[in-house]
Amino acid sequence: MKRKQKRFLQMALLFTVALIFLPNIGLWSLYKERHLKSETSDQTQQEDRECGPTSLTKNVCQEGFPMSDSQLNSWTDGLKRKDWHDYETMQKDALRSGKGEHGKPYPLTEEEQDDLAYRENGFNIYVSNHIALDRSLPDIRHPNCKHKLYLEHLPNTSIIIPFHNEGWSSLLRTIHSITKRTPDRLIAEIILVDDFSDREHLKDHLEEYTSRFPKVRIVRTTKREGLIRTRLLGASVAKGEVLTFLDSHCEANVNWLPPLLDQIAQNRRTIVCPMIDVIDHNHFGYEAQAGDTMRGAFDWELYYKRIPIPPELQRADPSDPFESPVMAGGLFAVDRQWFWELGGYDTGLEIWGGEQYEISFKVWMCGGAMYDVPCSRVGHIYRKYVPYKVPTGTSLARNLKRVAETWMDEYAEYVYQRRPEYRHLSTGDLTVQKELRKHLKCKDFKWYMAEVAWDVPKYYPPVEPLPAAWGEIRNIAANLCVDSKHGGTGTELRLDICIKDGSERTWSHEQIFTFGWREDIRPGEPLHTRKFCFDAISHSSPVTLYDCHGMKGNQHWHYRKDKSLHHSVSNSCMDCNPAEKKIFMNTCDPLSETQQWIFEHINMTVLEKYNRNGSS
Repeated sequence: MKRKQKRFLQMALLFTVALIFLPNIGLWSLYKERHLKSETSDQTQQEDRECGPTSLTKNVCQEGFPMSDSQLNSWTDGLKRKDWHDYETMQKDALRSGKGEHGKPYPLTEEEQDDLAYRENGFNIYVSNHIALDRSLPDIRHPNCKHKLYLEHLPNTSIIIPFHNEGWSSLLRTIHSITKRTPDRLIAEIILVDDFSDREHLKDHLEEYTSRFPKVRIVRTTKREGLIRTRLLGASVAKGEVLTFLDSHCEANVNWLPPLLDQIAQNRRTIVCPMIDVIDHNHFGYEAQAGDTMRGAFDWELYYKRIPIPPELQRADPSDPFESPVMAGGLFAVDRQWFWELGGYDTGLEIWGGEQYEISFKVWMCGGAMYDVPCSRVGHIYRKYVPYKVPTGTSLARNLKRVAETWMDEYAEYVYQRRPEYRHLSTGDLTVQKELRKHLKCKDFKWYMAEVAWDVPKYYPPVEPLPAAWGEIRNIAANLCVDSKHGGTGTELRLDICIKDGSERTWSHEQIFTFGWREDIRPGEPLHTRKFCFDAISHSSPVTLYDCHGMKGNQHWHYRKDKSLHHSVSNSCMDCNPAEKKIFMNTCDPLSETQQWIFEHINMTVLEKYNRNGSS
């Protein structure tokens, strides 16, 4: 009897446990379902209040709801995160129409492209004046950016915008885009720093217009100071926890600021840069730069470059921030206290140029880091030309030498090998800068090259590999030389009387070229080439100069044993018309003397290596 009672009690216990805990049918399951349903209902009501009633906005909000593993994990640090998107503004922008809206090119007539439209600003002010100051922009972020959450409590920022004789509409569009697409509580102030402008619209008229923006204030210099010191003036009067520097002809895109501030909130010794998109200087179309997410780099003449992110640094999520050795220039955010701990900008740098290297080298070598942030995008007008005169007595070369002498240690020699004229320039007094470096216990430049910019030498080696050929390029049939006339992008190459044969040695001639290790051909001596390359787009196109990209393609050439210059992409050869002095691509013909070219100097060992690699 006892055994039966014991078995009965066991069965009763098992039944009770099953009744409570079995999935889908147990009492606990029923409670959990009701509890979650109640939470979901509350959450849905909250989302409806935030997202609004329209179907488009609901879709946007629903897109933002799912969270990736990385976002879920971000909660484990105990810090609350939120979605900072302004869906109401996004909805309104999506419904806008008109010329230039959604970043589309403004339709131009020939008259509207007259040089007069560019003269004062270096971009087409006519177009700028005829598109809305608060126009809509395309959201060209990586799709993952739409789902990212950022810290709920972010630092506020002073947004500093230096300007000198800026166009009225381009300056105001910068302000409108910031105030429209930035959460108000993140803006401590917007500081416009006027570098001694003399245009009437930038005086009382600007003061009156900006009075409608409570957080905008204008600071003015009493003499022309230049971009670097103007930024420093803005920073010196700023009150925000973070300093955000922008140019005066920018457009901030969707949710641009929270991704920057989030990085700084997690590590105050971080400088962060947005992706800088291109606003066309002619029609104001908005698009990403070629290659989009790439690392900032430099060559050994200290020209800014962009290089691919190496596999070792590529993230599982391509929208995550990534390390960058140097910044492009004037668009970045930095903790205000950290900026001044780093000494701000070197006040010995004049007007503009070199400051992006100084701040980049300094932050990395002195205990900080720098990241580009793909989910933050800001458009920038790249001017057709600088429309105003730089005050006399200033020198970009002097700035670059000052940076090299302060931060680059023995690597400065690689700059001087390419720019020997820098050796004799005065840098001014470097005592303060060198004491700062010592005080901050900064690492040396060798460390920087090994740990931060380790991939730069792959594209821009400090010691330039020997070229395969250089000097004049003479055509056998015409007995004339290739001449690029010191042209820029789009310039067609021509034949001309060779300088060595008695042509007048004027500045207009450019007949020295280098066929270098990238297997492209550039104007100039091996250690001092210009940044343009021989380029062809088809088997019958003219041969032109185009900005060198170092990625072969249309700029990839082989100099073959039959003296032809073979173009790999079009599988054709460089040809010429001696009578018309034109140079163009044509079907390869080993017997044609118009396709035979003689370089003045040839390194056969290097050339044979190129040809072996090309045939393998």
